[in-house]
Order: sequence, then C-alpha cells, then structure tokens
Amino acid sequence: MEKSIENIWKEGFLKSDALVAPKVNNLYNQKSIHIIDKFKRMFKINLIAIVAFSFVFLVVSFFVGLPITGIIFFVTLSVLVIINKRLLIDLDKIDMGVSSYQYLKAFNQWIIKQVDINKKISRFLYPIIFISMLLGFWFKDAEGVPLGERLVSEIIFGFPDTYLIFGVPVIGIVIALVIIGLLALFGARIYKWDLNIVYGRVFKKLKELMTDIENLRS
Repeated sequence: MEKSIENIWKEGFLKSDALVAPKVNNLYNQKSIHIIDKFKRMFKINLIAIVAFSFVFLVVSFFVGLPITGIIFFVTLSVLVIINKRLLIDLDKIDMGVSSYQYLKAFNQWIIKQVDINKKISRFLYPIIFISMLLGFWFKDAEGVPLGERLVSEIIFGFPDTYLIFGVPVIGIVIALVIIGLLALFGARIYKWDLNIVYGRVFKKLKELMTDIENLRS
C-alpha cells in the first residue's frame, strides 16, 4: 500500500535513516532558528530602546524641573534591563545542536520563565513609576516653593477643614494609594498586554510550529 504524504513526513521526521529525514529535519531546524533569531533581535532592540528612552527622559527631566522623576525612572528601567539582559544570556546558552523540537521546547520554557519574572517585576514597576511622577511634581519648583506645598496651601485656603497627614490632604493620600494598589494588582496584566503587542506574532508562529512538529511526532 502506498504511503500517504503525511506518513512519509512522519517517518522522515522520526527516523534518521529515512530518505526524506534530512530535508524535513533541516526545514524545521531552519524555521526554529529563524523564529528564535527574530525574537532575539526584537528583544535586544527593545532593551536598547528602553535604555535610550530612560536616558533621554533623565536628561529632559532636569530641564523641565522633574529630576526626582527622571532619576527614579532611569534607575528603575536600568534594573529592568539588567535583569532581562541576564535572562538573554541564558537564552544564548540553549543548545542549537539538538533536534528542532527540543530546541523549540527549550526556548518555550525560557519564554515562560522570562514572562513569569517580568510579570512579578511589573507589579512593582508601574507603582514605582507612578510614585516617581507624584514625587517629581510634588517637589517641582514653583517660584521658590515646592509645587505640592503650593497646591496644599490653595486647598487649605479654599477648604480650611481639610485634614492633613504629614502636610498632605487625606483625600489625596487615599486616591494615590488606590491608584498604586490598582497598578500593583493589574501590573502583570498590563505587562502581558504590552508583551502581546510587541511579540504576539512571534509567539503565534512559535505555537504553530510546535503544533506542526507535535502532530508529525504523534
């Protein structure tokens, strides 16, 4: 009985001594390498963009009178880049000499680890960025007086019964804490949304390729 094309592909993929095995294996190896190389390029470009943006933001923050925001922002993003740079080193350690399926599985496991770490970081990253903006505007010079103090003075002038804690209206503290709490709560979701925008197509191709290989192996 003649073998179907699907069976020939299966045998070519599973049996190293089959006639079509080298072609099939080479095809999937090339696809695997292409997807991972594309991800590496995008990942490196993304890290460079973060470094460049944080540096430019730091310089601009001094010109617009928000140095506290710029410094905290720069340090926070620098830590983020350092952590992901170390993760990228682990990715480069994946053995390209193994089969395309094992190569993709190793890459997929790295992706899961990288996403999990960055989701945890995001629960702190977004609240820190928000706090840096609050501090920056609070201490921004407003004709010799910090902007925050000037705003509090105007609030007290209009609403004398306003209750203060450490010189800050309670309602302002409550609103800030609510926003910080929401950013911490939804930080991981915000990160996943951002991740899908940047790498969504690459992850989709990875999933499709792994599904194809698993179907051939079954």
